[in-house]
Amino acid sequence: MLSLDALTFESARGALEQGCAAISAGETQFDLGGVSAADSSGVAVLLAWQRLANKAGQRLTFTNVPENVQKLAALYGVDQLLPQS
Repeated sequence: MLSLDALTFESARGALEQGCAAISAGETQFDLGGVSAADSSGVAVLLAWQRLANKAGQRLTFTNVPENVQKLAALYGVDQLLPQS
């Protein structure tokens, strides 16, 4: 299971790798409830995960998305690319 506490510039590379491994293992729902810090790099990581999943014929769903991530995604016009359940 994916477990992250931050989606920031400093943690983006590790988060990307962890998410890619989870997607390769068949994970399609990512719970972001443990994320206490996020910035635009985090939004980029979520989009990269979604692209990887799409290439694999999967569609990711995100739960407990932090409010600031939702606001950043909306600001950048990519909120529709990050489905939530």
